[in-house]
Amino acid sequence: MDLSLKTESFTQDRRDWLGSAHGTDAPRSISLDVSRFTKAIHYPDGYLKSGLPLGKVTAGGKYGPYDDTAVDGRQTLVGFLFTAQDVDARQVASTTVVGSILLHCFIKESKLPVAVDTAGKADVVGRIVFV
Repeated sequence: MDLSLKTESFTQDRRDWLGSAHGTDAPRSISLDVSRFTKAIHYPDGYLKSGLPLGKVTAGGKYGPYDDTAVDGRQTLVGFLFTAQDVDARQVASTTVVGSILLHCFIKESKLPVAVDTAGKADVVGRIVFV
């Protein structure tokens, strides 16, 4: 039995990138491939921020950061990470993290943690509205 003192910190999840509550009642559970994210860009504080644009990796079906120049499936924007996910703040090495994705919603583009290009916006036209 380990009775040593452990410290864990929590952060408030920012969702100011959401344009409304529309779609937030139906996020879908997904697996995130942590190895596809870059620490300095996607999780400098130890957690993947909500609002990250996501693409689905064709081989294996996990999700990673949307990247229009990728050739593994992530070149197609699918949706946005709904809730921040701890990646390494607890110093636990993991290549897969469970998260949730919004597939239908309104987005305040200026508040996203990572910008979305024109091609990404075209991928989700009719499902996601940028305001």
